[in-house]
Amino acid sequence: MADLARELGVSMTTISRALSDHYSIGPEMKSKVLKLAKKYNYQPNRLASALRKGKSKLLGIIVPYIEGRFFPSVVHGIETAARKAGYNVIICQSHEDVAQERQNVEALLSAQVAGIMVSLARTTTQFTHLEKVQNRGLPLVFFDRSMEGEDVHAVVLDDQEGALLSTRHLLAQGCRRIAHLAGPQHLSIYKNRCRGYVEALREAGLPVEEELITYTDMTQPEGAAAMNAWLTSPNPPDAVFSAGDYCALGAMQEAERLGFRVPDDVAISGFSNEAFTTITKPTITTVDQRCEEMGQATVRLLLELIEAEGSTFAARQIVLRPELLVRESSLGQVAEPVTTRTKKR
Repeated sequence: MADLARELGVSMTTISRALSDHYSIGPEMKSKVLKLAKKYNYQPNRLASALRKGKSKLLGIIVPYIEGRFFPSVVHGIETAARKAGYNVIICQSHEDVAQERQNVEALLSAQVAGIMVSLARTTTQFTHLEKVQNRGLPLVFFDRSMEGEDVHAVVLDDQEGALLSTRHLLAQGCRRIAHLAGPQHLSIYKNRCRGYVEALREAGLPVEEELITYTDMTQPEGAAAMNAWLTSPNPPDAVFSAGDYCALGAMQEAERLGFRVPDDVAISGFSNEAFTTITKPTITTVDQRCEEMGQATVRLLLELIEAEGSTFAARQIVLRPELLVRESSLGQVAEPVTTRTKKR
């Protein structure tokens, strides 16, 4: 801007106002400034402008990873809603590593973002780096994987309800010995999915057998290993509810490798509605998490906090309703329709 002002023999204030189309600058001067700016490929420093004004049009996102269907779809929802509101986003991946998550937080704070949206890494058990964000008064909203607490703003799925629907469905197919591939229990989503599974069994008057619950990191190999242990035991399960689709896929592949038929010998249901669940043979019953809706709701909540500008704002939890997608892997007869959906309670 100083170079442009020097060449045109005007003040930097004039240049700044001309570039921002301020009413006080006449059309002739605006034309000269814009022409010269184009000649030198002038690019405004948005960060410096944000620092001067005390406001930024940048939002930060931290996700565990960007692969599969769930997190890319949530991020797409976030970007769409942010763009409509005039904001850009910076996307960071923690790669399920709390140390990387801490670095992501520092990078976003340095970038002077107006607010941060985060889904916790699998290894996050201490939250001082996120409490630091809250203590600075910077708006912070969790989605999917949330920190617990009375002052936490979050957009989550009713994971317990999703697990309840899935396990009830397996019970309705006549299954009575249902195993559970559980995720890390320090993460609320997996703890709640396990609670839904337990609730459904108790509703049906069935015991909760610890040997039928295996805790995993929700990977395909761990699903296969757990299924191998169950199906080679003296009293194998007749169904498996997995807290994640990748684990369910590993379990299904191992069952078929061992000569068990899915769903005739063992029914399987997952969670997340990953894209591959519609192309496997058989297709996999799963729970849809309303990804894009979650992303859009997260942005709306964050923008409410930003606009509140430090005013007292009661903590809010937005809870989305899950939807069970019944497919071949859990039906008694594979020939039945593969995309039927449960009615919402």
